[in-house]
Amino acid sequence: MAETPPLPTAGAESCSEEPARGGEWRPEEPRRAPAGGTDREGEAGPPPASPAGQSEPDSPVAAPFFLLYPGDGGAGFGVRPPPPQQRSWRTPPSPGSPLPFLLLSYPSGGGGGSSGSGKHHPNYLMANERMNLMNMAKLSIKGLIESALNLGRTLDSDYAPLQQFFVVMEHCLKHGLKAKKTFLGQNKSFWGPLELVEKLVPEAAEITASVKDLPGLKTPVGRGRAWLRLALMQKKLSEYMKALINKKELLSEFYEPNALMMEEEGAIIAGLLVGLNVIDANFCMKGEDLDSQVGVIDFSMYLKDGNSSKGTEGDGQITAILDQKNYVEELNRHLNATVNNLQAKVDALEKSNTKLTEELAVANNRIITLQEEMERVKEESSYILESNRKGPKQDRTAEGQALSEARKHLKEETQLRLDVEKELEMQISMRQEMELAMKMLEKDVCEKQDALVSLRQQLDDLRALKHELAFKLQSSDLGVKQKSELNSRLEEKTNQMAATIKQLEQRLRQAERSRQSAELDNRLFKQDFGDKINSLQLEVEELTRQRNQLELELKQEKERRLQNDRSIPGRGSQKSESKMDGKHKMQEEKVKLKKPLEESHRLQPHPMDEQDQLLLSEKPQVCQLCQEDGSLTKNVCKNCRGTFCDACSTNELPLPSSIKLERVCNPCHKHLMKQYFTSPS
Repeated sequence: MAETPPLPTAGAESCSEEPARGGEWRPEEPRRAPAGGTDREGEAGPPPASPAGQSEPDSPVAAPFFLLYPGDGGAGFGVRPPPPQQRSWRTPPSPGSPLPFLLLSYPSGGGGGSSGSGKHHPNYLMANERMNLMNMAKLSIKGLIESALNLGRTLDSDYAPLQQFFVVMEHCLKHGLKAKKTFLGQNKSFWGPLELVEKLVPEAAEITASVKDLPGLKTPVGRGRAWLRLALMQKKLSEYMKALINKKELLSEFYEPNALMMEEEGAIIAGLLVGLNVIDANFCMKGEDLDSQVGVIDFSMYLKDGNSSKGTEGDGQITAILDQKNYVEELNRHLNATVNNLQAKVDALEKSNTKLTEELAVANNRIITLQEEMERVKEESSYILESNRKGPKQDRTAEGQALSEARKHLKEETQLRLDVEKELEMQISMRQEMELAMKMLEKDVCEKQDALVSLRQQLDDLRALKHELAFKLQSSDLGVKQKSELNSRLEEKTNQMAATIKQLEQRLRQAERSRQSAELDNRLFKQDFGDKINSLQLEVEELTRQRNQLELELKQEKERRLQNDRSIPGRGSQKSESKMDGKHKMQEEKVKLKKPLEESHRLQPHPMDEQDQLLLSEKPQVCQLCQEDGSLTKNVCKNCRGTFCDACSTNELPLPSSIKLERVCNPCHKHLMKQYFTSPS
């Protein structure tokens, strides 16, 4: 398998570039832990001076900033930047190094701290924010590159780490952005700086024109988001950002002096963006989506879960056990093959031993025959020698020839015997070696059998562990299935709630429309009958005052009459006549006063008091207009005092004696509206 080429690191890219301003570029530098904390090894430094040259407060009271620093968990908590004179590079983190961790940094102090502390200085706050954004950019770019390499280096717009990367870039571009004043108010947008890139890099004019021609984009924020996506697709986002950061005089029109784009953190982020050139991205951009996105950084993607590491360790243990099982099975097969080969060798050696034994027996028999023949030849030679001594010379010559032949034959037989003895010795030594080899093979076979027994026992243990793991896997699958069913039920409930919310929204819109129409009617009524209502109220007050005055006069007249009657007893008849005349006059005046009061009382709206409640309780619970039992409600018309349902009493109007809206039935509503529109005033 081909090796993956090494990715360009942020440190290497930053070192190859010239700094935009004086001095070297500095990535995230080591910070000092506060009192009570523990410095990380190799990162301790002298305590830095506060920006204002004052002492730091003892306890923080303001809202904390979340800072991110690479390190091992809580060992680097609370670190602070070193003195500005220190400008050394930090070695880039290795692939196995831990992820940065979150740090709470409080911008202002409380308690015994001075109110003029250096942490109140805006430069300190801006530095903290720049450090936060730079660390988040590091995390986002690192996670995006690693996940892209795992997924094949091709990503789409729905990929969550890619979306978080654009959110982080948007926050970096918005940091320290100056607000532009318009007639609608102040507006902050990072589209202005990005629009300048086409003047610095001619190749950026293409994506700028594409962004301007993209349909559906209505806001500068949407155009800036589209520009970032097109630049990433073009694999020149780092080049454009470097060209923009190098022009500080242009950026000063859009950013504050302490903004991220104006400081060296912006150059570091531009160097980090070089690593994204290995990624292929495909986006389906819609103007409505880009305009309406909410740019919130999701920190949960960069925080490790302890349970996940435990699960990974468990999976690693299972994988190791399965690998051991496969190795043991393979070793068992090799041992079986070795045992079979050794058994075949033992059989061959046994056959060879049997053959050598037979050959040894044959050789022994031949040696015995040769010894017998040698004895016979010796006897014959001795007999011939004796006969030669006694016989003539001719006979001796013939016998000498025969003797020489016999000696020659004896030498041959002796040599043959020596050869057979040597071969016998060789066979005996070979047999001894074979016996020794057999003993060693038997010992090796016994050892292999013992190892095989232990391996079989381990294999049985692994099978039992495998069954246990399979049972756990089945139970976990069952739990996952139950959770998926629960999720489906929750989704159904969510859909039902969404439908209910839509219905409630429709009813709310209907109620809003009815309220607006009622307000319109109220305004029209006030415009038409405001003066008339005021005059009627004045008349009612005047009539009430006259009535009270007349009642007072009547009371005084009665008292005066009683006194006169007591003083003159003979005037009884005159008293009765005058009394009758006074009663007639009082009744006439009462009738005269009663008519306008009754008319005004009839026009005044009456709140639902005990009389209305008795009316509702005494009358049958049926609408007087539609006469339906199912449409029963207790709505009383404030004009005719009748009982109606909701459908027959949906309208509200201000009655002549009140400017408040009162519920009236549909016939009274039509009658009053007709009366209002036909009245001359």
